[in-house]
Amino acid sequence: MKVTGAALPFLPLCRRLLPSRLAGLSLALLKATALEIAILAGHALLYPSGITQERRTTPMLPARDTAPLPTRTRPPVVLLHGFIDNRSVFVLLRRSLAQHGRHQVESLNYSPLTCDIRAAAELLGRHIEGICERTGSSQVDVVGHSLGGLIARYYVQCLGGDLRVRTLVTLGTPHSGTRVAPLANAHPIVRQMRPGSPVLEELSRPAPGCRTHFVSFWSDLDHLMDPLETACIDHPDLLAQNVRVSGIGHLALPVHPAVATGIRQALDTASPGTEATPRADGLTVA
Repeated sequence: MKVTGAALPFLPLCRRLLPSRLAGLSLALLKATALEIAILAGHALLYPSGITQERRTTPMLPARDTAPLPTRTRPPVVLLHGFIDNRSVFVLLRRSLAQHGRHQVESLNYSPLTCDIRAAAELLGRHIEGICERTGSSQVDVVGHSLGGLIARYYVQCLGGDLRVRTLVTLGTPHSGTRVAPLANAHPIVRQMRPGSPVLEELSRPAPGCRTHFVSFWSDLDHLMDPLETACIDHPDLLAQNVRVSGIGHLALPVHPAVATGIRQALDTASPGTEATPRADGLTVA
């Protein structure tokens, strides 16, 4: 079953007017666009709540007379938002993770004025070191949306972050660069997301012995990825899986329940040296 948005009242008319194959593609695009607009409107309401950095808390230790539950140790999860966004984009994903036993979840806000992926990756590294110090965990899992995934990948590949990041999940991240919206080139960090940029050339270099496991979710209707396959990881030295999501757009990736299920499965089963296959409705491992 493919992941799609809410139905529109004029879809039956579109089916009659368009050839079946073209109609199917157009209808999927209309549904995905409608869902993107709805998500954008909802996110605009939540955006102010995520402008400030979240409060850092130390996990509560169980009472001495409480018997420990026989649970598998799970590293903390770090969420990293995309370009000109903030941690509010992960409200639903955080809830999903918490409902399934992931209670050590933190988000990092980086400034919309950030002009360099390298500098943002260094900030992420300091943030992760702080989390490991507070929680006593030697590793974390990271989920990065769009630019956030690229920042996290740079930290892992180029700054020694594979020692700290067990699993990196990226959502609609332009791993090979995107050509969309050329007018946005005025922003330096957008230029770094273009094919052939110095940052992307660094990420294409050999990375022997990288310990992090990568899972990349990409959508066949992501309007910010040009070409669409740029959201896939293709590197001979990286242990990576690419998961195709059908029928939803860029903004839906961090909020759609099917993607959240796939993310949970990736975090629960993926680790260096193992074969993990995140599956959910609408997801296909590529």
